[in-house]
Amino acid sequence: MGNPKIKAAEKQIKSVTNLALLVNVALFAAKMTAGILIGSMALVADGIHSLSDMSTDFAVLLGLRISAKEPDQNHPYGHGRAETFSAGFIAIVLISVGIALVYYATIGIAKDNTAKPHAAMLIVAAASIIIKEILYRITKKVAISTHSTALYANAWHHKSDALSSIAVVIGYISLKLGFGHGDQLAAIMVGLMIIIVAVKILGDCLRELGESAVDKKTIENIKNIINENSAVRQWHKLRSRTVGREVFLDLHILVDPNLNITEAHEIAEQLENALHWKMARPVNIIIHIEPDIPQLRK
Repeated sequence: MGNPKIKAAEKQIKSVTNLALLVNVALFAAKMTAGILIGSMALVADGIHSLSDMSTDFAVLLGLRISAKEPDQNHPYGHGRAETFSAGFIAIVLISVGIALVYYATIGIAKDNTAKPHAAMLIVAAASIIIKEILYRITKKVAISTHSTALYANAWHHKSDALSSIAVVIGYISLKLGFGHGDQLAAIMVGLMIIIVAVKILGDCLRELGESAVDKKTIENIKNIINENSAVRQWHKLRSRTVGREVFLDLHILVDPNLNITEAHEIAEQLENALHWKMARPVNIIIHIEPDIPQLRK
């Protein structure tokens, strides 16, 4: 059957990514067609950026497909890391896009390349900005609610596409005002911004692969849920890590030493159920039961 929270999250991620894929196909076709017809290298470059968005959409869907597989003998903790690797791949693509924008804009300035303003540049770029900003906001909202690092990275790729279109608009305005290098300078600023965001995303992926604990807010929520159970006299050795969208926890709880095994097990099961239902993220829990005796208290 699978965890219902995970299944619901997967459905949301798949829906918003399929929507993004269709949008990126349409934008790629529009930008490339207009760019070639009017001879705008800026618009052609923006179209290639939309093409890179399509590649990261496929990366998210592939990562989701792999991570959705049930745990097996070779992967007893599941396949959640596939989404982490997808996020890392998207971050690397973003860094490459940012570097390319800075490089080609710098070369354009060095060669004193200029272009003539054309209304099609403004129309296509403006439409791209509006569409990709809406898509960014929708994708980011789903990414935060589902705790998907891959989708969050992809949301920023949508944002970077909107920013590159802004560079095209700035270029058009600067050309109209007689300053031929305004678009290149804007592209350099956008490229640097994309690189900064991508490095942060890549850092988050590396921290997860390095088995770092979950964020402080989530830890505080876990502690509060444990403390709500009056049958748990004390607890210690709480450890956490993230595998994709799932939180893995293990902890030791101290209970009345006069309880039998069945009663102690029921307390642990109640705590597991509370953590499953009260946490926004799917949780995988291991609880070690100990008798509440002085030598075991911490």
